[in-house]
Amino acid sequence: MRCPFCAHDDSQVKDSRPTEDSTSIRRRRQCSKCGARFTTFERVQLREVTVVKSGDRREAFDRSKLEQSISLACRKREVRQEQIDQLVSGIQRQVETAGEPEIPSQKIGELVMDGLRQLDSVAYIRFASVYRDFSEARDFEEFASTVQEAANGRP
Repeated sequence: MRCPFCAHDDSQVKDSRPTEDSTSIRRRRQCSKCGARFTTFERVQLREVTVVKSGDRREAFDRSKLEQSISLACRKREVRQEQIDQLVSGIQRQVETAGEPEIPSQKIGELVMDGLRQLDSVAYIRFASVYRDFSEARDFEEFASTVQEAANGRP
């Protein structure tokens, strides 16, 4: 593993342990050249999946991009990083086990929306505002009222 500090290609694993949700292995490494310590995560990747974006653009599924967008929606909310990691891992698992080599970005967006709806209503509305491209305050009001009605048990 390349050292992020000096770019040397050799490092030693000093400690390994599973993460809390057991979906990855956390490894503490030490560079054999500069002695710096850093952490890496090892995850199972079942298959390569291509995301089909608007305009038929295609790009490889990127877990870090998914995690970044969910983290942004959850910013300054009482959502723990472990909860975000579990949501991201769950979505990644669904994408990889779907059996399809390509998945539309809209499907991933819907999976994120479903997860955030259960996790935090404000993060859900934040993500929806970008995902559904709200253009006016009225769009927020209408969406927020449907979220509130669902929380109160009304259709």
